[in-house]
Amino acid sequence: MIMETTADHHTRRSFTTSSPSSAVGFTLLPSELIEKILLSLALPELVRVKSLNRSVSRIASDPAFLREFNAVSSSATWLFLYKKRSWHRDAVLQGFTSGSSSWFRVEIRDPIRPGGGESVYFLTAAGNFFLFASNSRKEVIAVDLAARTARTIPPSPLGPRGTSSWRRSGMKLVVSRSDRNKYRFMFGELVDSRPVLFLYSSETDTWRSVEAREARGGEWSDHIFLNVSNGPEENLVMAVRLSDGLDPQPVVLRPRFNAAEGGGQQPTSAVGFSWGNVTIDRVHVYGDGYTMVVRSKGGDGGVRVLESMELWGLDGDNRKWRYLSGVPVKIMEVIRKPYKAMVGCVEGRREIGRINGVLMCNFEGLWDVVWVEYDVGRKEWSLVPVPDCKMMGLNLAGIAVSSGLTMSESP
Repeated sequence: MIMETTADHHTRRSFTTSSPSSAVGFTLLPSELIEKILLSLALPELVRVKSLNRSVSRIASDPAFLREFNAVSSSATWLFLYKKRSWHRDAVLQGFTSGSSSWFRVEIRDPIRPGGGESVYFLTAAGNFFLFASNSRKEVIAVDLAARTARTIPPSPLGPRGTSSWRRSGMKLVVSRSDRNKYRFMFGELVDSRPVLFLYSSETDTWRSVEAREARGGEWSDHIFLNVSNGPEENLVMAVRLSDGLDPQPVVLRPRFNAAEGGGQQPTSAVGFSWGNVTIDRVHVYGDGYTMVVRSKGGDGGVRVLESMELWGLDGDNRKWRYLSGVPVKIMEVIRKPYKAMVGCVEGRREIGRINGVLMCNFEGLWDVVWVEYDVGRKEWSLVPVPDCKMMGLNLAGIAVSSGLTMSESP
């Protein structure tokens, strides 16, 4: 794993940076307690701890321990940021997971090395796989952190594409449930006004394109969702069943916002970008069949202030967005702040019943991270404390919320 902790934050376990004598004292603890402590670590911390002592390394390298660690780690949620001092050099990929207290620096080797006029953008991530788009070469590059490899995947049937062609809410990277070394990358696109799914398989190193059909009801628990187009009144969302594997049968949903819903809130019909000269007081952030509606109030000099955040999901009849919940006032009081620019992403983890919403807000060159999490079963919101990501004066070149990293169980 090509990952190390950043130097400007402390790790959440003091023994990871302690003296050799402290490390020896740690190894004198009962092995059951050592395993429990190791299982609570994020993967970068576990890699660091393994280097402290041979006995710790032996415990952390045991296949039974690794299986249990990977089961825990894969359910964790990570936030990754790709930032640059300029668009052509000094790129840094950093990751942060809830429950930790530090950002982790992710070292990416060639061919991801900005320089010589190269412009690289971070698209998405899942498990140990990360996808980047090269604007000058118009290629997509897949990085496998566990294998420490990077390779260019073949162009899609649409041909080579620059970074501006990729829609964040309309693409998804999915790691195989049976083999974490394989993945599928897919995105939805309108081709001659027809919704088409494009799917790449790392197993076959080939693309497939399938035109989506109109949905007529159905159960969506085993589907992923790709936002294909977002209009002022209606969205076009593509649903793809994971169990279909390499033979997908995508369907199209056309949800609309219902002015009568919203839990007493004002009707939501605008979208997250400007339509003509309309003031942007509501931003819609899409992802995984959900919409985060972010409302703000305008001020002087183009400054806006966060006012409220709502979560909407797909209704069972596929014809409308259904209001789910709003971020409580106590949390909004903490995250209510001014901004001039904002981007975000929404990630739904149906298998663990959680939905994550992340906003990157910029005010006078300073980037601030807002991360809220909604527990579907308990219908409860929580705020994930995120330390300073040190973005002052830097450009954001990609953001993604991803499932947890895992370690190889091979000898």
